[in-house]
Amino acid sequence: MALEEEEHFASIKQLEESVNSNPTDPSLHFNLGVLLWERGEKDAEMREKAVEHLMVAAKLNPQNGAAFRYLGHYYALVSPEPQRALKCYQRAVSLNPEDSDAGEAICDLLDEEGKESLVLAVCRGASEMSARAFWAFCRLGYLLAHQKKWSEAIQSLQYAIRGFPTCADLWETLGLAYQRMGMLTAALKSYARAVELDDSRVFALIESGNISLMLSSFRKGIEQFQQALNISSHNVSAQYGLGSALLGLAKECVNMGALKWGSSLLEEASEVAMRGTSLAANFSCLWKLHGDIQLIYARCYTWTPTHADEISFSTSISTWKRNCFIAARNSRRSYQRALHLAPWLANIYADVAIASDLCLSLKESPEEELNVWSVAEKMCIGGILLEGYNEEFWVALGCLSDHIPLKQHALIRGLQLDVSLAVAWAYLGKLYREEDEKQLAQQAFDSARSIEPSLALPWAGMSADASTRNIDQNEAYECCLRAIQTFPLAEFQVGLAKLALHSSYLSSSEVFGAIQQALLRVPDYPESHNLNGLVCESRSDYQSAITSYRLARCALKSFEDESSISHVTDVSINLARSLCMAGNARDAVEECEYLRQKGHLDSKGLQIYALCLWQLGKNDMALSMTRSLASSILSMEENDAAASISFICRLLYHISGQDSAIVSILKMPTELFHGSKISFIVSAIHVLDQQNQLEAIVSRSRSFVTSREDIIAMHILITLGKLLKNGHEDSLGIQKGVDHLRKALHMYPNSSVLRNLLSYLLLSSKEWRDLRLATRCSFLDLSEHPKDGGMKSACEILGAVTVACYETASNNEKFSIPICGHQQPFVSGSIKLLQKFLHQEPWNRNARYLLTLNCLQKAREERFPVHVCRVLERLTAVSLSNRCLSTEDTLSQYQNFQLLLCAAEVNLQQGNNNECSRLARSALGSSVHNSYLFFAHLLLCRAYAAEDDTVSLRKEYRRCLELGTDFHIGWICLKFIESRYGLQDDSSVLLSSFEDCSKDDQHSRHMWMALFNMVQGLVAIWFGDFVAAEELFAQACSLADGESCLLLCHGAICMELARQKCESQYISHAIRSLKKAKNTSPNRLPIVSLLLAQAEASLGSKSKWEINIHDEWFSWPPERKPAEILFQMHLLSTQRKDVYMSSSLDYGDTSIRWILRAIHTNPSCSRYWRFLLKDMPY
Repeated sequence: MALEEEEHFASIKQLEESVNSNPTDPSLHFNLGVLLWERGEKDAEMREKAVEHLMVAAKLNPQNGAAFRYLGHYYALVSPEPQRALKCYQRAVSLNPEDSDAGEAICDLLDEEGKESLVLAVCRGASEMSARAFWAFCRLGYLLAHQKKWSEAIQSLQYAIRGFPTCADLWETLGLAYQRMGMLTAALKSYARAVELDDSRVFALIESGNISLMLSSFRKGIEQFQQALNISSHNVSAQYGLGSALLGLAKECVNMGALKWGSSLLEEASEVAMRGTSLAANFSCLWKLHGDIQLIYARCYTWTPTHADEISFSTSISTWKRNCFIAARNSRRSYQRALHLAPWLANIYADVAIASDLCLSLKESPEEELNVWSVAEKMCIGGILLEGYNEEFWVALGCLSDHIPLKQHALIRGLQLDVSLAVAWAYLGKLYREEDEKQLAQQAFDSARSIEPSLALPWAGMSADASTRNIDQNEAYECCLRAIQTFPLAEFQVGLAKLALHSSYLSSSEVFGAIQQALLRVPDYPESHNLNGLVCESRSDYQSAITSYRLARCALKSFEDESSISHVTDVSINLARSLCMAGNARDAVEECEYLRQKGHLDSKGLQIYALCLWQLGKNDMALSMTRSLASSILSMEENDAAASISFICRLLYHISGQDSAIVSILKMPTELFHGSKISFIVSAIHVLDQQNQLEAIVSRSRSFVTSREDIIAMHILITLGKLLKNGHEDSLGIQKGVDHLRKALHMYPNSSVLRNLLSYLLLSSKEWRDLRLATRCSFLDLSEHPKDGGMKSACEILGAVTVACYETASNNEKFSIPICGHQQPFVSGSIKLLQKFLHQEPWNRNARYLLTLNCLQKAREERFPVHVCRVLERLTAVSLSNRCLSTEDTLSQYQNFQLLLCAAEVNLQQGNNNECSRLARSALGSSVHNSYLFFAHLLLCRAYAAEDDTVSLRKEYRRCLELGTDFHIGWICLKFIESRYGLQDDSSVLLSSFEDCSKDDQHSRHMWMALFNMVQGLVAIWFGDFVAAEELFAQACSLADGESCLLLCHGAICMELARQKCESQYISHAIRSLKKAKNTSPNRLPIVSLLLAQAEASLGSKSKWEINIHDEWFSWPPERKPAEILFQMHLLSTQRKDVYMSSSLDYGDTSIRWILRAIHTNPSCSRYWRFLLKDMPY
């Protein structure tokens, strides 16, 4: 310290000497003055000296603003002269507007004097002089925010933040300005920045929470309010905000159907609101918040399902009602406390009225009031006395009043105040509907819906008045569904389930979710339990349906009027039906017997009773109930009579057999069969009757099948009859079924069901020519594929067709060229369609199975590329993992077997021979026929061959011979392996086995024998025996007349024999086969014309050689022309150069161009180079 003081004194002495030597230098006076000022904090004498030098510096250099700033400090702090200080500061700011010390000092002096306008003027002046006067922008932003000039404050604060980016106060003030201007997102960002800079900013957190509530971001608001309470636990605003946020999130949960979650949030919100009231008991808003929370809690508190016995059910209902009543009572008390604190607030009167009405509805034994006016009516009138011009209070009176005239008057008065008030129109429509004024109700609902389409009550009223409005059930269902989506009221949800009973939506997820929510909110309604049972029954959840019906019967016990007896009967019949469907026939019989003793067993009950007796093996009693049912048919309605007759026919068929059922049907009056339902039953029995005894009855009854869907279903039934009656021992009459479906499609060409069934039958015919037709018939619409398990979808049919043919062809000419007339082209979009199908139904194992097989077909076609193999590995892994628990049925066993072979094939192609062998051995453990196990052993043969394991290879080969197979392709593959590795012991065994395969299939027998001869011919070529190969291919051509690929092979072999033996007869054979191949091929076949040209040239026919070369040129795509054809064109151009060649081929007129192109395509051919050397000009 002593050293520093010595240095300062030395500096002062040095500056004094400099000033004495140069007294006119202002900078020396300024520096000396500053040094003396800084050293004279506790020495007034030294500061006096400093002021003298600063005065001299200011006089010598009037543009030195810093000197005036220090002088201002002197007059403001040391020698208090405010006016002189203001002038000095003002001079300093005018010389340097960026001087924050002078600016802040002059603003503080003006603030002390209360001259706010002068502060604004100083700040505005400084900010206008310099854009970097950040102190001015900062002070100006605060002042403008204080004056609530938010727009100007935002601009100033934005400039100030550029100079002070880490000032939390600026960010907080900017957020407040944004918030007041309605720029909520910007305000949130500003508040977040303020909290980031200073995490103790309670105001920023609370205001951020309030903005989150305004934006319905309740979860974010809860986090912000909780963070504020962590900083200041006794902050009332944070407590109120947290309670409001929890209430908003609970409302969201209730609207989404998460009632229990909403209830738990409301419990937490109630605790928060009560903590707030303990901190500020005289705040009416806190009591009103607590009342709102308790009111919502009373409405959404859920019933806890219990056992289906009367005592447990009654206890649970009482507990539920008591909890709801307590919440409603707490709500009313909180509203009353808020009203006591703020009696001038009219809306609280309405809140008290609503809570009082809810308490009265939940009270188990309400007291009779002597007064004519109820509490709810009185409170509504109290609010109207305060704000008689507020239409909402009049609507509240109309909703809560028990007097019809008063309700109507209040609602009409509300409409007089605001004719566009949709709520008043809606409740007026509800009132008119309750008074059976349907026309007025309809007009009121229409007015409400036209004013506010998002209001739920008018849509619910429209669905309830479906009969009056002449709208169908589907439209009424859609209207009620829209009402529920807008406001999920329990009454609306019960109504939706009622409407679903008469439509196809009963098992839909919308109805199931709605009735489940309604059950939790109105468990004392017997109807809700009964409807829940019907919905569960439609979804095949019979155990839940049984429980619901029993609960419905318990709920009906509390009603002791005459209508409850019929309701108990209906519920008991529903219960008996569910017990029967669940396999509990004994309990169902007890229910039916109880109803029979009471005399309440109707036709539906008799059907259930008879069915359960039959299931228990009591056929005599079942037939007795059937006779009782038949005796009452004439007194039934048309639909019930048709259902009863259908049931009698089906039960007689199962008990007494087909003949007895037919005899009974023939004895019945013919007028009983006048209906579509009974027509289907009689037609189904007729399908199974080979003697056609019901032909007359069936033909008459089918005339009553009129709807399009029923007619299509009848055509399917007729097709099944054609398949069964025209088939043989183990085969169906597929052709007759196909013929009938073709006729039906002429009448209904857009029927996807008929098209898919026809495709399925064509696929099942196993005829190569039918595969192309199968894809053309399929109706490829993923949105309308059948939902039931009995019909195959178009995607499944397409996927099966694609892998049905053993040959692979592609639209991509890079891989293959179609050469077979009956070959099914690979459908390029089949994999994409199957992927979409699997995306729609990821649980569909058949879709995944077919997708795997299609990908395997694609991999085979493209020679197993790596990326396709990886896809196959993933597909097979997922499919096999999903099937590990469901491989009991035959189909699953077969599909599991195929998937294992697919995985083994992929591993074999990738060189993983050990994994291939493991998978193939796993496939051998499948419970499939030996004809299929043959292919697992065949795959093991290939795996052992790849490893050169001859011993194991021969063992698996013999195992294949022992098992045998019914599939020709298996023997053909085994023939290749046998010939390649010399495994044959007796060559006649394999040939005889192959011939045995073809005995039962006369249509394709010749084709398969031709293929086998072709394989033998290829084997002969491997061993160099071209004479035997020519004979075998000649036999193949004679068996498969018109197969261009076989004719091409035969011609090529004949050409090779002609080259080897120099005999012209082989040339003649080659020309004959090649010409036939060229004429019969459906497409231009490459190589055929080239070989034919060489054969014709060998016989000296130059013109035919030229024609065939020309044809060969156009047989190849431009990008795939081989070197040999280019070389032949070179020879042709050297022989003949005319205009036709050059113009038609669009290439150069010099032969040298052709030979150069041939060399470029195949530079390894020495023959082309020799011709180039020969033709090169020197």
